[in-house]
Amino acid sequence: MADIGPLRDIPDYRRVWFGQTVSSVGQQMTAVAVAVQVWDLTRSSFATGLVGLFSLVPLVTFGLWGGAIADTVDRRRLGLIGSAGLAAVSVLLAGQALLGLHVVALLYAAVALQAGFFALSSPARSSMIPRLVPREQLPAANALNTVSMNLGMTVGPMLGGLLIGAFGAQSAYLFDAVAFSATLYAMWRLPAMKPQSEGGDGGDGGDGGGRKGRASVLDGLRFLATRPNLRTSFLADLAAMIFGLPRALFPAIAVGFYGGGAGTVGLLVAAPAVGALAGALFSGWIGRVHRHGAAVLAAVAAWGLAIAAFGVVRELWLGLALLAAAGCADTISMIFRNTITQVAAPDDMRGRLQGIFIVVVAGGPRLGDFESGTVAALASSVTISVVTGGLACVAAVLLLAARRPAFLRYDSRNPTP
Repeated sequence: MADIGPLRDIPDYRRVWFGQTVSSVGQQMTAVAVAVQVWDLTRSSFATGLVGLFSLVPLVTFGLWGGAIADTVDRRRLGLIGSAGLAAVSVLLAGQALLGLHVVALLYAAVALQAGFFALSSPARSSMIPRLVPREQLPAANALNTVSMNLGMTVGPMLGGLLIGAFGAQSAYLFDAVAFSATLYAMWRLPAMKPQSEGGDGGDGGDGGGRKGRASVLDGLRFLATRPNLRTSFLADLAAMIFGLPRALFPAIAVGFYGGGAGTVGLLVAAPAVGALAGALFSGWIGRVHRHGAAVLAAVAAWGLAIAAFGVVRELWLGLALLAAAGCADTISMIFRNTITQVAAPDDMRGRLQGIFIVVVAGGPRLGDFESGTVAALASSVTISVVTGGLACVAAVLLLAARRPAFLRYDSRNPTP
């Protein structure tokens, strides 16, 4: 089972984890409510799909900027501002639903604001973890963070659907606004967290704006370009997201492979999250693994093989099991990648690297949608797209292993970026 040592031993981390879990459930409820409202108002799949576009641009833009700011200011204060902003947007969404305004543009604007506040504060919250948790407990803390995230992704949509059906969209928004009180309380109880230089000196507490903030974004990219182990961990994640994520093909797969409909699509979407949650819950062994680079590449290769196998099976239960196995492998990869970033990078670079991580997480799946859809159209075969995507992911892992043998030897007991 997962090692709960950080929750048991570190009150600050326990409060942050609980607040993150509750707010994650609320955010997923809000995502469902917004999609339902836009669909009800427009009856257009295109208009509903635009919700993702309006969130993507702020995630990418403010993710990089938020990482730069997090490396120059008190991260606790930035986390408080971001969480308060997210709560305020949820109150705004609840108000428009209660008043029956029926303005799609307002929903798009609210989604963009949410994404911006999240992207600004998320690098700060993530870069706090190595300051709260001892190095030897970071793998366990990252596993627990993955549990938190996947609880939100599984419980949030289900609870949101029940509340929306019973009491309307405003109930989901109000729950989300109240849920942020747990995060705000956790942030309030933390000590000030100014970034530290490699020598351990406190940060200068600058405002992170202006030329300094913009230059910090470039400094983060330059730092990543000259740190091969960190760079390889990001490239491995991109390989999995671009080549091995056939999410855009799930509707066609539901009909063509299994003769199902919307319910089958829902099962396909949920299966990786269920596997990811299971992988995090049974992650107690992870703390005994020190070759984190080899573990990342092995997990990404397992993801690719599971996806390739998913492309050839025609039994629904087996397809769901393979997707769950892929989700489990992704969780293991994520735990080790996050630990590498937190341990191998100096504190005054962690915010920028977390900002780049947000861009990868936000942009990678969208590129994966484009890749899988394009290959399926060119080959006139969904099967070919899924299988070749999974195998391309494995090939990318083998290439990374051949080009970066030092990454295979990366040892958490002697971390080198």
